[in-house]
Amino acid sequence: MLTFNFKALYLPLFILVFVTACSNTQNTPSQGHAKHTRMTEEDVLFSILRSEYLYWQGTPYRLGGTSKKGIDCSALVQNIYRNSFKIKLPRGTKKQAEMGYFIYKNKLKIADLVFFKTAWKTRHVGIYIGGNQFLHTSTRKGVIISSLDNVYWHAKYWQSRRVMD
Repeated sequence: MLTFNFKALYLPLFILVFVTACSNTQNTPSQGHAKHTRMTEEDVLFSILRSEYLYWQGTPYRLGGTSKKGIDCSALVQNIYRNSFKIKLPRGTKKQAEMGYFIYKNKLKIADLVFFKTAWKTRHVGIYIGGNQFLHTSTRKGVIISSLDNVYWHAKYWQSRRVMD
């Protein structure tokens, strides 16, 4: 199983956030001391996945595609995990569905993989981003965010996997 070293990989990001937050804080007599909020691991993961979504948003679906010209679901997941988390995932939903370990749907965390059986032999994968939503590529709309509560996706849900600990 692959592990994710959160502290080592995101220490520079936390330092940047801390320095930026402190440099923008102004104390005035009427405000008292400014309150500092800390980003949780889930906040950081959500921010990373949001950035990835903004980069890939609208990229058309193309079976076998791996670039901004056209991408399929497993290539999108593979690209995001490689680029943002430095984790190498195999190509194809079948192999990706064997990665990490099984997670019950009600235990999903940001960055978990969600899998669907969309046809007899066809599988689909996306990345959970919280709020019962996932990032994936749609055959009609390209890279989008959808809800697990959507009637179609709810009926096609198969399993979830956690690749990062």
